[in-house]
Amino acid sequence: MIKITIIALGKLKEKYLENAVAEYQKRLSRYCKLDILELEPVRLPEKPSQAEIDSALLREAEMIFKKIPANSDVFTLCIEGKPLSSEKFAENVAFSKNNGKNLTFIIGSSYGLCEKVKAISKLKLSFSQMTFPHQLFRVMLLEQIYRAFKINEGSAYHK
Repeated sequence: MIKITIIALGKLKEKYLENAVAEYQKRLSRYCKLDILELEPVRLPEKPSQAEIDSALLREAEMIFKKIPANSDVFTLCIEGKPLSSEKFAENVAFSKNNGKNLTFIIGSSYGLCEKVKAISKLKLSFSQMTFPHQLFRVMLLEQIYRAFKINEGSAYHK
């Protein structure tokens, strides 16, 4: 069974989002072993300088690198990433699974991800040019992972 790890900077704070995550964890349990790792973002002042942001992203990168499981294809979620249809996303999930790889998805903090993290990505992925709350985005990612498994099994879930 494929192992999927989501590394997210920040914690869920809203009960309704926690419930949504729990629902997708339950649904995904028949397809994969899912781990969601929440890391504390580096605190920054209200109006940080670019140097402060860069330093924080580098420290966050060090935390992220320690948590990436071995034998993982890494997908980073970033606005400059490649937008994929659900079907193409499912193909990427299937490719990793069929090649004996685990999948690690990385969701950065509100300032994004360090270039060093993006550089190790097999795929830089964007869901949209729009900005989404990080907590809501986690639910959206889980739904797309679930949809990918349903597409790959030929289910009617994806119409």
